[in-house]
Amino acid sequence: MRRIKVYDTTLRDGAQSEGISFSCRDKLDLVRKLDAFGMDFIEGGWPGSSPRDDSFFSEAASLELENSSLVAFGSTCRYGTEPENDANLAALSSCCAEWCCIFGKTWDLHIREALKISPEDNLSIIENSIRFLRDSGKRVMFDAEHFFDGYRSDPDLTAEAVRAAEKAGSEWIVLCDTNGGSLPGYVYESVKEISGKVSVPLGIHCHNDSDLAVACTLSAAEAGCGMVQGTVNGIGERCGNTNLCTLLPNLSIKMGMDLGKIDIRAVTELSKYAGEIANTVPDPNMPYVGSRAFAHKGGIHVSAIARNPSTYEHVPPESVGNARRILVSDMAGRASIAEKLKQLGMDSGGDKDIADTIKNLESEGYTFEGADASFELLVRRMRKEIEPVFGIEGFRVYTDSSGENGTVSEASIKVTDLRGNMEHTAADGNGPVNALDNALRKGLKCFFPELASVRLTDYKVRVLNEGEGTGTGVRVLIRSTDGKEDWTTVGVSVNIIEASVNALKDSLEYALIRQYNYGRRSDEQSDSDTDGKGQGWHHRSGMHLLLR
Repeated sequence: MRRIKVYDTTLRDGAQSEGISFSCRDKLDLVRKLDAFGMDFIEGGWPGSSPRDDSFFSEAASLELENSSLVAFGSTCRYGTEPENDANLAALSSCCAEWCCIFGKTWDLHIREALKISPEDNLSIIENSIRFLRDSGKRVMFDAEHFFDGYRSDPDLTAEAVRAAEKAGSEWIVLCDTNGGSLPGYVYESVKEISGKVSVPLGIHCHNDSDLAVACTLSAAEAGCGMVQGTVNGIGERCGNTNLCTLLPNLSIKMGMDLGKIDIRAVTELSKYAGEIANTVPDPNMPYVGSRAFAHKGGIHVSAIARNPSTYEHVPPESVGNARRILVSDMAGRASIAEKLKQLGMDSGGDKDIADTIKNLESEGYTFEGADASFELLVRRMRKEIEPVFGIEGFRVYTDSSGENGTVSEASIKVTDLRGNMEHTAADGNGPVNALDNALRKGLKCFFPELASVRLTDYKVRVLNEGEGTGTGVRVLIRSTDGKEDWTTVGVSVNIIEASVNALKDSLEYALIRQYNYGRRSDEQSDSDTDGKGQGWHHRSGMHLLLR
């Protein structure tokens, strides 16, 4: 089993992605997470390029990393400037990082037209810069920028640049597909050829402009590269970098490479964590770690999965820390329903009636693929396992645009518990749905103070029949959380307010039923807590759950 070193550049190359900006605190938190994950190298940024990176390296000096080596990134010195007088190299030499990774030109196009210098001068820049950092006590890697374009254009000149870095003392030569335009076959052959011309170990750094960064990196590893570089979730400039969340499972599970201390079962958690820090919406279609990576919808597929997961899954979801999802839709057969009920820990009896009901509701515009909470409530209601926790007697919404504060909304609502107690409350909001949400929670908190921890995290509206204009029906999906778990509910109506109320009601009812373990009778419940027919009642904060 061959050892492959993993180099993460999320904090530097990933931060060049449009819309992403890491604070110093974000970068420190990510370093700790990446170190715990087992990365060999973590590129922290470019000292001297910004006050933020300077602050990061200043604070990073106190980090006690267990698995990772911190790397500072920079460039070779400017032409005409001695290394000891170059501000970029001075910042690198004085920072806390043990390793420095500097890039230099290896493509004749850049040497002659961008730098406007001779190939000989370019070689001097590379050698002198690396020697300076080595003499200052740093360990050095050399990023051969545009290597594959240069090797295609003038292989001898590009090879000379690489050998210059080796001669100066670089411990790694990283071959860069900087424009992201190379194909995997060409990368494989180029790595094979250049590995016979240098003795230091090779690394690979690919961009994703042709959607081939992972494929090219795998080809380079197969050809002999001992280091792979990339970013978590593939973020980066333009189309991004090699996605480590896809690359690492392929290297470990499919190719049998040794990734050191990395536990590939933690890759899904890492993906989610980095996404939260970057404040990016997770890509549900991402291989291995996406929410749809192991989602099954078609009844035939689900039936086969229930017998043998390998029929439609290339790896077990738990091998990468993900989980199988069974999607309930109008395409679902009895096998899909049965498997979904099994996932929810429920008996699969009567699944034909449930499947028929699902198909009918989805023909009206409902969707339960992403609304597990509404699906579970539907099943338990059909089986008469639960009774409503509360009732909504009526509501009104007012929207006023005449005030000094612009358009504002106010909602009033009447809610009852099952003893008949009523709360009539009102609340403002920045829109009619927000006002209703506030009013509903305000009223219910009188009966159920535990709802204070529940909040809405996402609200989506989908028009069902676009050709019907504003008179069409809508589907509302609401995602809620209690700080520990998330759940999604759905509501459908020709009236967006009614659809929203239905989804909100399901969300809060699910929170209560879930919190009270679906009303299952507790050991402390006395024999007097019955209705005279052998059916138990759970009394708390005015909540009644009929137990069947």
